[in-house]
Amino acid sequence: MILSSASRKDEYVARVNRVIDFIEMNIDGDLSLDLLSGVAGFSSFHFHRIFKAVVNEPLNKYIQRIRLEKAANQLSYYPGKSITDIAFDCGFSSSQFFARLFKEYFNQKPSEWRIEKNTINSKIIHTESKILKDTGSPLRYCSSTKCKEDKVANVEVEIVNIPDMTVAYVRNIGPYKGDIHLYDSLFSKLFKWAAPRNLLNFPETKVLSLYNDNPCITDESKLRVSACITVPADTKVSGPIGKLTITGGKYAAAHFELSGNEFESAWDSVYSEWLPESGYVPDDKPAFEVCLNDPHSHPEGKHFVDICIPVKPL
Repeated sequence: MILSSASRKDEYVARVNRVIDFIEMNIDGDLSLDLLSGVAGFSSFHFHRIFKAVVNEPLNKYIQRIRLEKAANQLSYYPGKSITDIAFDCGFSSSQFFARLFKEYFNQKPSEWRIEKNTINSKIIHTESKILKDTGSPLRYCSSTKCKEDKVANVEVEIVNIPDMTVAYVRNIGPYKGDIHLYDSLFSKLFKWAAPRNLLNFPETKVLSLYNDNPCITDESKLRVSACITVPADTKVSGPIGKLTITGGKYAAAHFELSGNEFESAWDSVYSEWLPESGYVPDDKPAFEVCLNDPHSHPEGKHFVDICIPVKPL
């Protein structure tokens, strides 16, 4: 069978997405060209060219950047973790090699970055009175959040244990801030694939937007976002539709009712206002939004969402 040009492109995207997912799950392990080309099902001779054509970034540069940005994120949030441990956990062979690459990429030493960026440590307020004792029920917190329009919204953040979730996804690499049309396009493509396969069974089916990168660290041209729906683990995917497992665990789930231009303020409120007072720090896993309604059917176009941030005790 001869594939059309569009089909060949979709197949290349699917294979590269498998590699991106593998890198994300194995950042501290072997990410050699031979191994990754095997994950993609291409010869090592051709794969690095294919990866660059799809991602617009050479494979080795992509891996190095992801490792450095993950390390920068850990330096920002894990004050008790040594720079050497961060270097090894992010896949670097030595702390000296890591420090040199970090300085070249961020124009700062890791220790300088930690001092400048780790503002969370200086803002943490021990407010045990705000934290209910764990009696088997989820912990709940309440706070007030000011949006850019100076409107005050009451935000309830619930600490929940989320199980592993298998999701089918359509991924975009590039700017996404405030781009409602981009999200509509991604979810439209995903739903058109899922509907004839009887995979849209609401409310059991969860609809999510998955974010792999910290937009305060990663250049917006390289930001990854994936439109996702939960699917059975044995679901077959192909072409532009990928499949991955979102690792379960403890998450802070903040419920919001938002207009399309308020998402950034909502995320900022959780990270800058709730998190420093919570006794938690972000865990090293992607954060996501759970979409709880169809905003197109809401009279004011409101999005009901849970912003879910993986956390662990400080």
